[in-house]
Order: sequence, then structure tokens, then C-alpha cells
Amino acid sequence: MTVNSQKPPRGSTPCPDHIFISIKGDAKTSMTVSWRTSVDVTNGYALCRKENTDNYLRFDAITDVFESDIDISNMFWADMTGLEPGTKYFYTVGNDDYRSEEYHFVTEEQNADSFKFICVSDQQRGEPHDLPDYSSFNEFLSQVLEENPDTKFILTGGDNTDCGQHEVQWNGAFSGLKGIVEHIPFMMTLGNHDNRGFKDYKNGIGRYYSEPAEFFGKQFKGSYPYNGPEAWKTENYSFDYGNAHFNVIGVNGPEDVNDWLISDIASSDKVWKFGSYHFPIYYTGPELANDDAYPMMREGMEMLDILFSGHEHNFSRSFPIKKESLFDKPSQGTIHYELGNSNYNPPGTATVKKVWHAAYYPQSENVAAVAVVEVFKDRVELTTKLNDGRIVDKCVVDKKNDVILPYAVAPFYRRPRVFYKGTDLGLGQRDLFPEKKDGIWFAPLSVMFSAICAEVIKEKNCVTLSIYGKSATFTEGSDIAVTPEGEVKLLAKVYRGNRGQLYIPVDSVVPCFGMKWNYAEKNNFISIEHVSEDIPCTEQP
Repeated sequence: MTVNSQKPPRGSTPCPDHIFISIKGDAKTSMTVSWRTSVDVTNGYALCRKENTDNYLRFDAITDVFESDIDISNMFWADMTGLEPGTKYFYTVGNDDYRSEEYHFVTEEQNADSFKFICVSDQQRGEPHDLPDYSSFNEFLSQVLEENPDTKFILTGGDNTDCGQHEVQWNGAFSGLKGIVEHIPFMMTLGNHDNRGFKDYKNGIGRYYSEPAEFFGKQFKGSYPYNGPEAWKTENYSFDYGNAHFNVIGVNGPEDVNDWLISDIASSDKVWKFGSYHFPIYYTGPELANDDAYPMMREGMEMLDILFSGHEHNFSRSFPIKKESLFDKPSQGTIHYELGNSNYNPPGTATVKKVWHAAYYPQSENVAAVAVVEVFKDRVELTTKLNDGRIVDKCVVDKKNDVILPYAVAPFYRRPRVFYKGTDLGLGQRDLFPEKKDGIWFAPLSVMFSAICAEVIKEKNCVTLSIYGKSATFTEGSDIAVTPEGEVKLLAKVYRGNRGQLYIPVDSVVPCFGMKWNYAEKNNFISIEHVSEDIPCTEQP
């Protein structure tokens, strides 16, 4: 192996750095510490002592080489085991010649009836290009922990870096964590930026996504429980704390991950089941889609009480949801909790409140957000607040009484409605409701297409709809749709309905435009989706 003699800025040295602790085993009796050195340091160990004693315990580390795009380093992972519950410990890491300063941590209490953790998300920084500056995140996180000194660990919602396939990004990220994660377990969720890279990083050319997440796996495979699905370990893992079970879900291999989720969650006897997954299933973006996860992971995810997410850089909280219907009680579904961004990263595009949201905040201001989660025996209190002290959302999920406070009633519509990607069609469908005849749903789909800026051409007795490169012509009294690819047989004939609009069998949208639809019986609305995240807009000649 050739050692890089010209180390990059923030490159590895014989002195341990990137030091952080994590929960890998029983949090009452163990703690794992990870660190990095240059490759000329080939062995390492942690020394750990209980507070007010000088009796050090030695824990030898396992090590592996991490060869990145700019450096070659050794990674070290030491499991400090046989510890006492609810006890403060001090530790150092390194070898006989190079050791860190002394840090401390506290193990989980023996009977932790209540505990607090915090969630951050999308703290990535891309600038300066070769030396990303995470100082603002460090300042914000330090402020949060000062206000919440009883925090037991930090859970992220992903995008811990801007481009995780380039080590310059991880070096920047760890600069923003210094002085914090040496004391508080740092439990990372993989985001799409964390496994993103460029063939030409400097010029941003040749973007790709690593599957599995190569740099993430190489750096943290000894940091987290190695209990995920076989092909996707490290980026998927689960752990326990107090009366809660946590599933950290990566962004790759959804079918495999779903099988693992079902088995892993079913085997847990904990009261609370929490998950974290970077992409929001019930998103806020006008154009987004969730087909990268749903329906492949729906069965597993809907075994969770609360699923934390990120990605969109804004906050939202859903009603309890199961099988795409919206409910009021926590026992009836999963709450999808979008964390916002924690490092002054406003959303790049506008976001909107959707039919499935009980609470929403666009976070277009240049602010940072954190979620403080307090877990009790039969209730969870969630508070999302900004760096300036304003509270975005505060709610209580009460299992004992099966309520969520403040109260919010999931919508029910006396007359059925159509939503496209969760958005109301507005004025156009004021009195143009879908109708069910002989078990088939019909709707004036020209209204929906107009509302989302697709092309609608109305001619005598027919209408042509075009979107996402697909088009189809529907004619009154006919059960045939004419497309450039040929004729499509409809479930029933098109008819003229209210305000003279043509009513088309909704199910026929699927083959003609690559869409999918669902009827939420509990709420009496039809939801139509499309996998594309393109923005429909007709051209101006």
C-alpha cells in the first residue's frame, strides 16, 4: 500500500480524529467509540474508567483500511462493554504513542421509564468546495444540547454530508461535530447525498449514487449494529433505548429492507417503535413522488408508531396513516414526521401543505430546526423548534388514551374529491366531483390536468389530455381511448356530466399516463400519483 505523503486539508494523521460514540449493543452496559488515523498507526484501543476512579479498562479496537478519493486511513472501532447502567464514564482512544484527550459519556439507566433524544436532518454543507464549513451546525447543535442537557443521543434524518462519496465532505461534517459527538451517541441515517458522488467532483460532472453506500459503509461498519438486511448492512440497523425500538432505514434495496423491517419489528417487545428514513413518504413538494419506497416498504413502515424523515428541508407532521387512508388515533396508523433542516438550508423549491398533513411549516426562512423527542411509558412528546426559539410544532402522542394533542381531525368529504400528489384541485372542482357508477369511479379528469398545468384540448364531444410525454383522446359515448401508441380499452364509456364536462373512468388513467390511484374510503377522496418528479407545464408558442 502506498501511503499518501501529501495529505489533503483535514486529512488523517497519527493522532485520532473523527471520534464519536454510538449505540451498538445494550446501551445500559456498553458504548462503541469510532476514530480515524493515518495508516502508519496499525493498532489502537480505548481506555475507559468509571467516574471518580482511576481503574482503567482496556478495550482493543478492530480496524480496517479506508481508501477514499483523496486519502488512505485506518478506521478503528472499540466496543466498551461490561459497563454499569446509569453511570458516567471517561475514556480516551489511540495507541501507546498517540492518544486523544479524555472524553465522557453516560450509560442508559437500568429502568429508563423516560428519556429524551433529539433529531436533526439535512445539515449538509457544500461550500467552501474543498473545505466545507459546518461551524454554524456546530454552534446550533451546541445550543440545543445546552438547552437540553439530558439528551441521551442524536438521531439524524440523513444528508449528513453534501456528497458522501467524497471524503472532503466527511472531513467537513466531522469538523461540525467536534466537541459534541465524543459525548453524545450519534446515530446517523443515510441520505441520498450521503451516497452521492461525482466522477469529477471539482466540476460536478458525472453524478452517481453508490449502492450500497460505499464510503458510509467503510467508515461506520463497526460503529452501528451489524443487524440489517444481508446486502445492505450498516446503512440499515436497529437498536433499543429504554422502552423504544429504533429502525434506521437506508435508501437502497427497498424490497430487502421491507422483509427485514417486518421481521425485526415483530421480534421487538418494546412499547414504542420508531423509524428514520431520509425520503418522506408523505411529502410536501408539489412534484414529488414516493414510488422509491412505497409500496415496497409500506408493510414494514406501517408497523412503526412514528417515522422520522428529511430530504425536503421543511417541516410537516401527518395524520396517522395506514394503507393511504388518514386517521385520528395513533393506534390507527403511522405518523410521518418530517424534520426540517438543521443547518440554515432553506428548501430549494416551494413546498405546500397536503391533504395528509396535520401540521406544516415551509421553513423558507434562513433558520435551523431541531426536533426534541421525550419518550415516556405511554406517551411521546415531540417539539420542533427553531434556532431563534420559535416553536414550529408541539404535539403529544398518547397511547394510553389513544389520542394526539393538539386535537386534529382527519378530513372527511361528504362529496368525494380528487387530489393530485396530495394537492386539492381548487376552484376547478368546486362542483365537479368524481362519481361511482356500477362499481367504477369516473371523474372529469380535464379539471385535474388543467389544475396541474398539463395540456388540455377540448373539442366537440372529446378531450385530449397530455402529460409526462403521454397523451390520450377520450370521446363521449366511447370506451376507447386513442393514444399515439394505439387504442386503449376503457373500463366503461365516457359520459357527459356536470357542467358539460366529460367523465372518464379513473382506472383508465393508469395505462394511459403511467399514473396510479387510490381511494381512501375513510376520508372519501381519490388520490392520484405519478412516479415522475417533472413539473408539468404547457409550452408557450
